[in-house]
This record gives sequence, structure tokens and C-alpha cells, in this order.
Amino acid sequence: MDREVIIPEEMREIVVRAGYAPAVKVGDTIYVVGQVGRTKDLQVIQDPHEQFTAMWENLRIVLEAANCTFDDIVEMTSYHVEMSKHMDVFRTAKNEVFPKGTYAWTRIGVSELAHPGLLAEVKCVAVKR
Repeated sequence: MDREVIIPEEMREIVVRAGYAPAVKVGDTIYVVGQVGRTKDLQVIQDPHEQFTAMWENLRIVLEAANCTFDDIVEMTSYHVEMSKHMDVFRTAKNEVFPKGTYAWTRIGVSELAHPGLLAEVKCVAVKR
């Protein structure tokens, strides 16, 4: 089966710097790597709500580049630093853009993520309808 690497224009820097693609499409299935709340120049956003909002926006950008939307997500895993402290804010930001009850979701608490200050990371699998 053919593979298509998905690299939105806004994320070319991460490919250069980190060496991985934001998503890979195989058939109608899109595998999106962990998205975090940082700016286009890869700076971590400090405010939790703004960081989570940017994370969802980054996920939207990748899905859009694969001709998908949040509605196409079938499985999602999120990783959280200090999960109990930030979950209410995380859910608020998620619910502002993401449909409820249309996907399987696993949440995992972790001690740290790739860069200091990151509070959450989300990866997902989408199936284009």
C-alpha cells in the first residue's frame, strides 16, 4: 500500500530540525504524530490555555493537509505533565474546537515531554471518509 508523507508548509521547520514527518497517510488512514502547543518558530507557549489551544490548532493544520478534519479522528492519545492540575483547562480548550464523543481517547500522565514547559501532547489516527 502506498504511503504519503504529510508536511504542512507551516511545519517544515520541525522536519528540518527534528527529522520526522507530522503525519503519514496509508490508504485512507492518517497517523498524526504528537502535536504540542508551540509557535511556528517552535517556541513553547507558557500560558496553559493558550498552549492547549495552539496544540489543537497544530493538529487541525496537519489534518487539513491530509484533507481531513477533527470529525475524521477515530483514536487519540494525549500525554499530560501534571494532568490533574491542568485537565480542566485542557478539556475547555479541546471542547472549543473538537467534537465530543466521536473518537476513542486515552489520557496518560507523564513526568515530562520533549521540551521544558510543555504540558500536553496529543497524537491521533484519522480515517478519511
